[in-house]
Amino acid sequence: MDIADNITRPAIVTRERIAISTLFLMNGLLIGTWASKIPVFAERLSLTPGTMGVMIFFFGIGSLVLMPVAGAQIARIGSARATKISTVLLLPLLLLVNYAPNIWLAAVALVLFGGLSGAMDICMNANAVETEKFMRRSIMSSCHAFWSVGTFIGASSGGWLIANLGPDLHAWLITAATILLFIVALTGILQDKPHKTETEKGGRFRLPLSPLPWMLGLMALFSMVPEGAVLDWSGLYLNTELGASLAVSSLAFGMFSFTMAIMRFAGDFIRDRFGAVRTFRFCTVTAMIGLVLAGLAPSQWIALVGFAITGIGISNMVPIAFSAAGNLPGFSQGVALSITSFLGYSGILFAPSVIGFVAEHTSFSTVYVTLPVFLVGVLVLSGLARHADSVKDGVH
Repeated sequence: MDIADNITRPAIVTRERIAISTLFLMNGLLIGTWASKIPVFAERLSLTPGTMGVMIFFFGIGSLVLMPVAGAQIARIGSARATKISTVLLLPLLLLVNYAPNIWLAAVALVLFGGLSGAMDICMNANAVETEKFMRRSIMSSCHAFWSVGTFIGASSGGWLIANLGPDLHAWLITAATILLFIVALTGILQDKPHKTETEKGGRFRLPLSPLPWMLGLMALFSMVPEGAVLDWSGLYLNTELGASLAVSSLAFGMFSFTMAIMRFAGDFIRDRFGAVRTFRFCTVTAMIGLVLAGLAPSQWIALVGFAITGIGISNMVPIAFSAAGNLPGFSQGVALSITSFLGYSGILFAPSVIGFVAEHTSFSTVYVTLPVFLVGVLVLSGLARHADSVKDGVH
């Protein structure tokens, strides 16, 4: 039976929702674990900060290269099969990164790790869209909340585990945990059919000429640029320009992440209640207010409040953009999602380096006050968020 034939909504919690949420948690756990291993990785290979920056760049390049490939595979074989394949290929790569004996093999390991984590990201987002259609309710924001929880667990526990167990045992422990999570999710992953709308002539992948996926990609890009700016530079801003201690400075991204996770868990209910467009616009305006407050803050504590408000705003913008991309009429969700994710993750991967250059010649305060200009562009395009509401119609 086609999933569009369901005429009643399943329960709020189903085995399919548990499965896809578990995959988001697993992917986030791996990313957070990698973040915690960066100092040990750099020390083991005697990398300078500059060289380590290049290695992190390889991770990002791998993600951006394999995201479109994953989108094509979703169109060809369906999101469920693509998710399983990308996850199986990703599972051993933390160990490969951990044991890479020299800088060259480490670079290859990071390209693969970044590439397959990005590929899994596209595939599980596509399957989350299918699960939304099956359930006829929004679940994307909570899926991203589970990803945030996974990154928090991986990053916050990594230092303690490495110090007490050593980096090798830590890598094996996390790998075992991710394998267990995958086994838990495996039988519940929603099965879907291939969507070959964007593959023609023997299944060859073709980028769509329609501007709609690209416009949604710009929405994701402009939404993720502020997220990257807070992730990489908020602590330094508090420390150097507002005189905060290192302990207080570290709270900047923590406050942002905390409010983002809380609002992502609430985001699906809010979106179902008020609609995707109104929710998206509210979040965008809230993020603009938070960024301006943080940039103009007369004290470190006001800045922390600003970053917390920014987290509330940014929280549901990207999930709604992804859900809208996966529901664009006439498009394979794998192709539309790969375009949206490619452009969006470009913002969080590469914009921070540009922001650092600008801040060096102006100030971080100026940067945060200026960033809402990007969100004005998001507001202009926000009407496209209406496609995210298709999940309630059971459209397939």
